[in-house]
Amino acid sequence: MADIYHHFPIKASPQKVYQAVSMPKGLDAWWTKRSSGKPAEGAQYELWFGPEHDWRAIVSRYIPHTEFEFKIISAQEDWQGTRVGFFLDVKNGVTQVRFHHLGWPGANEHYRISCYCWAMYLRLLKRYVEHGETVPYEDRLDA
Repeated sequence: MADIYHHFPIKASPQKVYQAVSMPKGLDAWWTKRSSGKPAEGAQYELWFGPEHDWRAIVSRYIPHTEFEFKIISAQEDWQGTRVGFFLDVKNGVTQVRFHHLGWPGANEHYRISCYCWAMYLRLLKRYVEHGETVPYEDRLDA
């Protein structure tokens, strides 16, 4: 198994960061093209990235303003059963984000590409929360 971890600061309250990682409006601003769902343990989310990437996830961890995690239940094979999550902690007025994407079947090419893509998407999350900046979906990996 292989895992992805990224730890980084966001100059905003944990409540604001939590909204961006757990609510469809927030997810659509930096990651998905369209999503639906509500943050509650066991709730199902639709994570839509286009016709060939209409994925589903179940909320596996939910502690308001502190922890949020999805278990991917319908997606590309390598993503099936993986967990994507955020742990938020405040230090000196800055929200420290600990991101993980756990349970990859191995460190294959798709895993290595996803390591890069997550770094790019998480940079957009930071820009969205700190500055209200959004990038059109089709341009996100080039921003």
